[in-house]
Amino acid sequence: MTALTQDYQITWEKLPDDYKLPDDPVDNINQPALAAALTESLQLAGKISANALTPTNYGICATLNNKIVIKAPDWAFIAKINVSREEVTRSYTPELQGDIPVIVMEFISDTQETEYSIKATYPPGKWFFYERILKVPNYIIFEPDSGSIEIYRLHNTEHYILQDTDENQRYWIVEMNLYVGVWQGTRENRTEKWLRWWDEQGNLLLWGSELAQQERQRAQQERQRAERLAAQLRAAGIEPED
Repeated sequence: MTALTQDYQITWEKLPDDYKLPDDPVDNINQPALAAALTESLQLAGKISANALTPTNYGICATLNNKIVIKAPDWAFIAKINVSREEVTRSYTPELQGDIPVIVMEFISDTQETEYSIKATYPPGKWFFYERILKVPNYIIFEPDSGSIEIYRLHNTEHYILQDTDENQRYWIVEMNLYVGVWQGTRENRTEKWLRWWDEQGNLLLWGSELAQQERQRAQQERQRAERLAAQLRAAGIEPED
């Protein structure tokens, strides 16, 4: 499958088995935690199908003028792959192996601002690659320390346009039927700002620890209700059954 953009001929080709992938460490200890939190709440809410991918720091590929380009966003959501998961263990090539990512995210951790690079010459910058090559409809840039978030939407101009928040300071991701926004709280001993999901009704998609806490509170309330009922029965001269 071939397309033309800029001066590139874009093809979607399988990465050679012997291709050496970049082996750079993640830039910041918080990045894996942020990515895992995004995925966990989607999984627990049943928002990730069996043939979806939510890769973290994982190579997404295209071939430009017969030269391979690989970018590894900090988090991405791919709604459907059309090959076995074994075939995308090392990397993923859109169009050839499944859908274009619905959303890519970058968590800013350096001062070079490579997330904003519109460099068009080979190898292209991240912004150019997501916008002009992959044509990802939603691009999020998040700065965890300050909680600053920018969400860009691909419009008919084929360029990213910065989006405004709604009255709740959230952004609607139409392809996922979910809102995304910044939430401050604690997870894994990290009390900071996180990216969270909300459903169409504004309900927060919970993490496993929150669901467990919710269940503990429900069980405690049930015990207290039973104890009150037993006390009322005893006051009436009736011994409650065990």
